[in-house]
Amino acid sequence: MRRTLVLRLATAGPQDTAPLAAAIEAGEIDPATIVAIIGKTEGNGCVNDFTRGYATLALKLLLAARLGCDPGEIDERVAIVMSGGTEGGLSPHLLVFCRETIAASAATTPRLAIGVGMTRAFAPEELGCTPQIAATAEAVTQAMADAGIATSADVHFVQIKCPLLTKERIEAAARRGKSVATDDTYHSMALSRGASALGVAVALGEVASSAAGDAAVCHDWSLYSSVASTSAGVELLRNEIVVLGNAPGWAGDLVIDHDVMQDAIDAEAARRILGRIGGQTVAVLAKAEAAPSGEIRGRRHTMLDDSDIHSTRHARALVGGVLAGVIGDTMLYVSGGAEHQGPAGGGPIAIIGKVQADRL
Repeated sequence: MRRTLVLRLATAGPQDTAPLAAAIEAGEIDPATIVAIIGKTEGNGCVNDFTRGYATLALKLLLAARLGCDPGEIDERVAIVMSGGTEGGLSPHLLVFCRETIAASAATTPRLAIGVGMTRAFAPEELGCTPQIAATAEAVTQAMADAGIATSADVHFVQIKCPLLTKERIEAAARRGKSVATDDTYHSMALSRGASALGVAVALGEVASSAAGDAAVCHDWSLYSSVASTSAGVELLRNEIVVLGNAPGWAGDLVIDHDVMQDAIDAEAARRILGRIGGQTVAVLAKAEAAPSGEIRGRRHTMLDDSDIHSTRHARALVGGVLAGVIGDTMLYVSGGAEHQGPAGGGPIAIIGKVQADRL
């Protein structure tokens, strides 16, 4: 019988793997069962945020040492998604997901299930375009099967780490006679996030594949996924996908539920989830973005006009503060840039919690 175990570990810096090492040493988790690590680092979350790659490398080295394998093998065993930016009061941390095999009966109701999928490496000219959408949709479907999740209604969060364009990658495409979606490296992050989110929407039947093409990416905001969370980084060339949902045939006491924040101050979305889960909160995952309209509930915001601090950083701080007030904790995974991830100006939120004793 499979069981999902989730550990939330505070970190003292991008390189800090000591809490994970301690958990392994104490026998809290078996490193061979780790299938995904999702974390927040205190970088700027922009193109030159190398804290993500630094943290990823540190984790790969630790896991390779504990598993007695080459660090390169970790790429095929564990999806590592590091999201830069802990603005405001957000606290850097790791969420470690283990998929254990135990001698136990399945729970009487669906429990937290996890599946992992990887796309092929993308050429620079494919980022933010139809090939990235199609490959992502295929990998999401594979990850659902890996988790044993049969229907899209049982999927509550799809976390994706996706690539971005650098000047070197743009020039490499040009030398091959190929054109890229944008020559603005920062905008490439939005395009990659958006295409990846549309891939999720296509896989789950939220958007028709015929509508999700090049022209829709970061233009048609009526198209979105209510469970997608995508984060772009310079440290990879493919999409790494983690599907979280509830499925029968799993053991344990964890479940996941989600809702959609209609705007950056929609605290009621989190309260609705907490009311449905009812038990102890284990992890919170959410998306944030500055409303492209320039307003929140009719009030003007200046996040898109600030030339000193990018809007994604403002958005993480704002949504992080709103959710921390509801949850009572600042150790939250809040990722900026919610293109096609929830309605414009809003974003999905998911909470993993322990089932109450009377619901076991």
